Amino acid sequence: MASVFSGAPPQGGPGYSFSQTRIATSSGIREHSFYPYTDNGGSTLGVSGADFTILAGDTRSTSGYNINTRYAPKLFKIGGEGPDGTGARIVLSVVGFAADGDALKERLDTIVKMYKYQHGKPMSVAACAQRLSHILYNKRFFPYYVHAILGGLDEEGRGALYSYDPVGSYEREQCRAAGAAASLIMPFLDNQVNFKNQYIPGSGVGHALEQRVPEPLPRKDVEELVKDAFTSAVERHIEVGDGLQMMIITKEGIQETFSELKKD
Repeated sequence: MASVFSGAPPQGGPGYSFSQTRIATSSGIREHSFYPYTDNGGSTLGVSGADFTILAGDTRSTSGYNINTRYAPKLFKIGGEGPDGTGARIVLSVVGFAADGDALKERLDTIVKMYKYQHGKPMSVAACAQRLSHILYNKRFFPYYVHAILGGLDEEGRGALYSYDPVGSYEREQCRAAGAAASLIMPFLDNQVNFKNQYIPGSGVGHALEQRVPEPLPRKDVEELVKDAFTSAVERHIEVGDGLQMMIITKEGIQETFSELKKD
């Protein structure tokens, strides 16, 4: 019986692996291949303020032109207690391949909890940001197919926002958009949050105009900007919609809100 499994595959039949193998058939060349990733659509964004950080994401999950579900959260509390993440002070958003996003969230959440149990204190958002970079870099040869954004409050109580590429390169920013509609949302945030192409009226003519200096926006203004960004994005992108999940991190904890978006 062992010889059945130890022998080579029959000529002209399929191979035992998913590696790219060309097989000759009567109808010509047929190529077998295995691609482990898919893009499940959706978008996320984050904005940091003077004493808060807001992360938001839509809840639509897609495969091509199909909607898998209208409620697939892309924001997760990290390091909290119980299924509701009680006591958490860090939020991770992931968008791209949903299975990789869930795996990355579970791994980071476990590491942050172990740190608290071993050291008797919660992990800072800066340490968590660096640890997430290490996790992504260690998988660089078979990366998590996600765009991650990490948010919290730094040791001085200021909003802290970190954005990542799939292999762990990261930087602290004031705002960042990710996912399917990032190319639509990010220019809006650049103008409204980073004050790009905004000038001080009466400061000069032409190139002599003085650039408006970026400064943290009030929380209420940021919440309205986030809603406007997603309301605009769903009008132009079929992979974004259904619901808007928003998490607001302050010194009092994490407040989560949900609002409806277009479903068509």
